[in-house]
Amino acid sequence: MMREWKWLILTAVSIGLLVFFGSSGNVLHQSNGKTNQPPTEISDQTHVKATEPVHSDSSSAKQATSKNAKQATSKNAKQTKPLSFLLLGVDQRGDEAGRSDTMIVVTVNPNTGESKMLSIPRDLKTEIIGVGSNDKINHAYAFGGPEMARESVEHLLDLRIDYFAEINLEGFTDLVDAVDGVTVKNDINFSYYEMKFPKGQVSLNGKEALAYARMRYDDPRGDFGRQIRQRQVVQAVTDKLTADFSLTRFNDVLTVLGKNVKTDIPFPVVRKLATEYRDSLKEVETLSLDGSGGIEADGIYYWHPTDTSLKQVRTTLQQELN
Repeated sequence: MMREWKWLILTAVSIGLLVFFGSSGNVLHQSNGKTNQPPTEISDQTHVKATEPVHSDSSSAKQATSKNAKQATSKNAKQTKPLSFLLLGVDQRGDEAGRSDTMIVVTVNPNTGESKMLSIPRDLKTEIIGVGSNDKINHAYAFGGPEMARESVEHLLDLRIDYFAEINLEGFTDLVDAVDGVTVKNDINFSYYEMKFPKGQVSLNGKEALAYARMRYDDPRGDFGRQIRQRQVVQAVTDKLTADFSLTRFNDVLTVLGKNVKTDIPFPVVRKLATEYRDSLKEVETLSLDGSGGIEADGIYYWHPTDTSLKQVRTTLQQELN
């Protein structure tokens, strides 16, 4: 039983963090610190919320609950079909609604044994579904929570998104600390909020890992360089969990994710990911969008993908889900 739970939580971290942010609060059940007991039985039609929403209430978000509940039955009827996930890293300060500082689309195809991953530039200008205007795609979350973010990404990529998972950035800091820090190979020298990150192997605690993963303005690659560092940190976390998965660390990770993660992934899907989809998660191909950006008439910086690049990414992801 412990082996199964180990793979469940590793899958949760891999999918929800697969390249930066964790998923599946559905497995985050603890009772008096025991880890050898399964969570209360969850039906295939049930979506479990790991935390209260970290965004402001909105009509779109309210409609999402009933919409997702109706879709759950059909989604879980064919668990061996390819699945897609929208992973959100939410930057929320105080009582503000928050914005999705990071948006990642992951597809998992058990038939091909592969997964695809796309990091969406936060400044990408696109139509925000439900608002009726074009804006930075990371603003969709602030306007309407994860459901509006999902609908806007679906429109941008002409792709269905089966599930979402979000984690507050503070939770990311706690997660790194829960595994006693990570070591990564840094490819540029930079400083960030009085923290120095020399080129080469660097050891990071939670606060340092968050700063390392967030810096972009001093990186000549901009947001794309930041995405590389995000993937480094997440890979380091998952590697450490795999190499040393003690009961104490297991509980610490569960506690962190349980406090900071929200998702609509049902427990049966997590179980399937940990078994039937597991091999597909080992072969992850990173996709990217080509494009350019600049200051526009409103005085704000926006980024635009090229038509060719966007078409290629759409086609690749659509083929994975077909």
